Amino acid sequence: MNPTYAAQPLRDGGFGISVLDYKARCDILAPYNPAHSKAAAQVLKGDLGCAVVFRILRPRRLRMVDVTVNGQKHQVDVDPDTPLLWVLRDTIGLTGTKYGCGIAQCGACTVHMDGMAVRSCSVPISLAGGKQITTIEGLAQNGTLHKVQKAWIEHDVPQCGYCQSGMIMAVAALLKDKPKPTDEDINREITNICRCGTYQQVREAIHAAANA
Repeated sequence: MNPTYAAQPLRDGGFGISVLDYKARCDILAPYNPAHSKAAAQVLKGDLGCAVVFRILRPRRLRMVDVTVNGQKHQVDVDPDTPLLWVLRDTIGLTGTKYGCGIAQCGACTVHMDGMAVRSCSVPISLAGGKQITTIEGLAQNGTLHKVQKAWIEHDVPQCGYCQSGMIMAVAALLKDKPKPTDEDINREITNICRCGTYQQVREAIHAAANA
């Protein structure tokens, strides 16, 4: 963790990190840095989030990383532990990929890395170097929407829409591996969370895209 990306959720549309979320994150990171196991105590007085504490825990370490996103090569000068999510959003400027939970549980940040769906909030940029990254902005080809995007529109899937870019990316990866997924395949592979509860529309749109 580092102060550069730990601070981002606090200013990205007001999505702060609660004390309980922060404590859970510290528990996950404690085996790698014992300081994290003590850090949660510093935020128990209020809903403060990670930024201040992580500024205490470790200074920034910058390194140039080459990454290809939607077919375009980028050189980014960031801490190698910075999550791919924040490099995409803050360094490269592709904001279609969303921050949801920060612990790879909700799927709002899903992108493709070498064709596989990954949750970019938990992929350090050091692991993405040299890989082919595709975001929601790069899913359409030559001005034509991907069949999953078309099905999403035809079946009126989005409500608030916040989670949908990650959901679409996850489904596109599923259909690449399983062109005709069963309901069991969908249940097993699509674990993204939709807070608006559009799961039935999602399922219908997946089957429609599979049959397109």
